[in-house]
Amino acid sequence: MEKRNLPKTKKRDRWAKRDTELTLLTLPTVIWYICFCYFPMFGILMAFKNYKLIDGTKSFFYNLLKSEFTGFKNFEFLFTSGSGALVVKLTLLYNIVFIILGIVIPVCLSLMMSQLYSKRFGKVAQTFMFLPYFMSWVVVTYFVFAFLSPDKGLINTMLVNSGKEAIRWYQEPKYWPVILVFLSQWKGMGYGMVVYLASITGIDGTLYEAAMIDGATKFQQAVKITLPLMKPVIIMMFILAMGGLVRSDFGLFYQVTKASDSLYTVTETIDVFIYKMIKTQPNPNMGSAAAFLQSVVGCGLILLSNWIVKKVDNDSAII
Repeated sequence: MEKRNLPKTKKRDRWAKRDTELTLLTLPTVIWYICFCYFPMFGILMAFKNYKLIDGTKSFFYNLLKSEFTGFKNFEFLFTSGSGALVVKLTLLYNIVFIILGIVIPVCLSLMMSQLYSKRFGKVAQTFMFLPYFMSWVVVTYFVFAFLSPDKGLINTMLVNSGKEAIRWYQEPKYWPVILVFLSQWKGMGYGMVVYLASITGIDGTLYEAAMIDGATKFQQAVKITLPLMKPVIIMMFILAMGGLVRSDFGLFYQVTKASDSLYTVTETIDVFIYKMIKTQPNPNMGSAAAFLQSVVGCGLILLSNWIVKKVDNDSAII
């Protein structure tokens, strides 16, 4: 039996010219992450110390290292406060609703946008839906106040003109869960829609052509083709969203509500609670401890979610 002389594969050099080009291309990003993401992690030590200015002539790092080590004492205020249960409950409930709606609404919008015949109208609609994502909560706060102002707000003006009594919005907690959920989705749905729409555009068009030949309707195409092929992206977004389950948007819950004490029972999330505690008792150690705990729990939730997804569908896991 004759042996075929297969062409020998050329061994790749350890370092090629394109490796240098790619390294130089990624170098600014690597430096940015080291300076602004990894280097500040040295401040985690503050969560386990009673930071004090020991020597004013020395640097921050010197004073931090020389400060007294307190262990987990800085974490106690998160668990010993009488309102701790309410704070955790509100944070979890709001985030569960945000995660569910943050997937359902953008997915439905992306499916509808992908079916538009007019590409020009589709681009205009995408722009208008994506625009709120770039607004800061400070700007949104002024818009909300223009509608809900007790004296000259648009809604109260309409109520008074129709013979009804004006509502003191910033003193009525019962309205705010719906308002906060609406504002959160209004501001973020454009970004999620673009992500899912990008995954839809990557689907092979021949699948839809074959489905049309078989007589499948648009709804059947969406259910049998689009959604199954979008599943990896949906699961990935869900896993990443789980990392923020114990965090809350400070701008949404503090700025938009004008920090009203009357709305305490529906707006006191973890981040707002920490801010108020530090404001009344200036202590950077407690803030650092809370941020560290949120990061650890968030990372654990991501790993747990990914592990569960991996057990159910290994191909959909991100790690």
